[in-house]
Amino acid sequence: MRTFLEQWVRRRNPTFLIHPAVPTGWLLGFAARTAGALLRGAALGLRGRHPHGAMLGHGVQFAYLSGIRFGAWLKAGDQVRFSGLSTGGLVMGSSVSIGAFSQVIVSTSLQEPGAFIRIGNRVGIGEFAYLGGGGGLQIDDDCIIGQYFSCHPENHRHADVGVPIRLQGVVRRGIHIGPGCWIGSKVTVLDGVRIGAGCVVAAGAVVTRSVPARSVVAGVPARVISTREAPSVAAPRETALAS
Repeated sequence: MRTFLEQWVRRRNPTFLIHPAVPTGWLLGFAARTAGALLRGAALGLRGRHPHGAMLGHGVQFAYLSGIRFGAWLKAGDQVRFSGLSTGGLVMGSSVSIGAFSQVIVSTSLQEPGAFIRIGNRVGIGEFAYLGGGGGLQIDDDCIIGQYFSCHPENHRHADVGVPIRLQGVVRRGIHIGPGCWIGSKVTVLDGVRIGAGCVVAAGAVVTRSVPARSVVAGVPARVISTREAPSVAAPRETALAS
């Protein structure tokens, strides 16, 4: 059982290993839940879509499915909602994981459909996330993202005090999160932000402006508090002794 499960999960996660302390009963429960998720994913075939090994929790919804594309081994927790209503579609790469009760919704308006959401390969997003795509949202490969993450790639105009804000329209500049980022729980990213490759965003941060690659950012509004540097090469032993 243990070997079979490891080999199966490695189709999605090549480095997967089951810890020796995990009892057999837990493995049986894991296998049953995974089988159920695969069966729910297979039901996408009834809507004319190849499931590509999708593993879906209970109550997962796909609206405007013709505007949604996804790669192999999509994993979505319970009650996740996807909507492809947009001008550019909702696209997810391979081995994408979306936590339970999250919403991945490009837009909700037939009058002004949003631009797109594009999520790269091997991206993991925690529970209760909200991803909007009004002005375009791109999350590149290998990002890991905590719970309650939210992205809002549009802002309401509000300059005219004589007109209700809801009637003044929106500004859409888009959000781009580079590859290899670690974003903590309860982070909010606002319109127009570009987060460079390899950044770390501390839990609870509100990112209102762009940050360069390998930055560590924190706070409300978020600011750069340090930079991730490549480890220095140790000096040769002879040089160290001579000094």
